[in-house]
Amino acid sequence: MNKNDKVFVAGHRGMVGSAIVRKLEKEGFNNLLFRTSKELDLRNQAAVEDFFESERPEYVVLAAAKVGGILANDTYRADFIYDNLMIQSNVMHQSYKVGVKKLLFLGSSCIYPKMAKQPLKEDYLLTGLMEPTNEPYAIAKIAGIKMADAYRAQYNCDFISVMPTNMYGPNDNYDLNTSHVLPALLRKFIEAERSDLSEVVLWGTGNPKREFLYVDDLADACLFLMNNFSEKGLVNIGTGKDVSILELAQMIAQITGFKGQIVHDLSKPDGTPRKQLDVTKLTTLGWSASISLEKGLKMVYEEVKNKTWVQHG
Repeated sequence: MNKNDKVFVAGHRGMVGSAIVRKLEKEGFNNLLFRTSKELDLRNQAAVEDFFESERPEYVVLAAAKVGGILANDTYRADFIYDNLMIQSNVMHQSYKVGVKKLLFLGSSCIYPKMAKQPLKEDYLLTGLMEPTNEPYAIAKIAGIKMADAYRAQYNCDFISVMPTNMYGPNDNYDLNTSHVLPALLRKFIEAERSDLSEVVLWGTGNPKREFLYVDDLADACLFLMNNFSEKGLVNIGTGKDVSILELAQMIAQITGFKGQIVHDLSKPDGTPRKQLDVTKLTTLGWSASISLEKGLKMVYEEVKNKTWVQHG
């Protein structure tokens, strides 16, 4: 990739897309292409076709997606499968039609079977049943991986797929109805500390284990793979280390200065017991994460500690 190549970052205002934009700008890329969802509805086939025909990007990073936590995934099942299938289908097909040099498709670690062996290797895909709460989203993302492979096989398109672990960082979603576990906990502890509350409620047992990657590390890995990887299938992106949700809560409590108790709401679901990625493929290619969970949490806390949230719904 040359610094003046035209790069379309789909989803540039989301947490992942904005981190990729920061990375590209830092590296000196000066011909970046963006559209907000109001300016370009990626679910609209005709609109996406017009955009690609007129702009003709040379590289595409497909970070646009409908995303959310357990509650959102389980509540808006039709939205999650429809929106994601439409977005990725339109962007990939138009990338093929205008001769995009390379496309990077971002999936999610929830594509793997619920009870798959740990850590999760890339070839465990489609070897078992998925977690029911986010199955529509996972199926859409699996379709994206298979679509990238199909366009590579039939049309020789250089489309690659990456599967990040749970991410956090600047521009995360802190809405308690739709957010993922880390930002939700961070917000709960910050607000509890501000209000001098005696306890913070944790969903479920706190036993499930999760791996967390600072989003700027993910952006660094994506650019690395754009330059160093060109194969079918997928590449896991993660740290290779995980912590229990309770351990995460305890770390956040310490960073925020919360002195109260952590209590469990056992009526709420735990989700998948463990989701740790095997990152051997990525480290063998020559990349590994550089920002520890503790360092990343401190960075995010500094960013949002004075934020005032308004809860909707």
